[in-house]
Amino acid sequence: MALTAKDIMTPSVKAVPQSWTTQQLSRFLTANGIAGSPVADAHGAIVGIVTLKDLAELHWNKASPDLKSLTPEERAEVRRLRRLIFQEMSRTPAEVRDIMTPNAIAVSPETPVVDIATIMMEEHLHRIFVTETLPHPSPEAGDNAAEMKMSRNEKKEVVGIITTYDMLRVIAEPDLARSCLDR
Repeated sequence: MALTAKDIMTPSVKAVPQSWTTQQLSRFLTANGIAGSPVADAHGAIVGIVTLKDLAELHWNKASPDLKSLTPEERAEVRRLRRLIFQEMSRTPAEVRDIMTPNAIAVSPETPVVDIATIMMEEHLHRIFVTETLPHPSPEAGDNAAEMKMSRNEKKEVVGIITTYDMLRVIAEPDLARSCLDR
């Protein structure tokens, strides 16, 4: 039987609220020793992904001029302006929604690892979420859990994450690598 997402994923992924500040996000990523997280809206729906790279780009302004071509006076002015911008940014903290990448790509737990590898390579991804579609209670449902009706509306729940590290582990462990070839 072919190796699937559920066989190699890391379960129990916590999503961060899109309303968190970048400072809250930084503390969360650092405290959990991770480099990225799904982003959820107020209803818990996944609306994107945010990574350390997003934080770095916010603070280092991805569109940096080529400082080698500037005179020493121009370089000093660039540094002064950056400091001023960073000071202003710290007064009005950016929120996760401002720096996240919307529409994170996800796979189902049954997706073959070979397909996941293809998606990650084609899309240049370092992580991909594993989601399950769950029914959610309809707005007409009562407060009592026993009375809740299930609607046709569905909600995706993140049940795991697969990173480049997980994919390397598949390659490094001969038994896992062989099971990828079983189709």
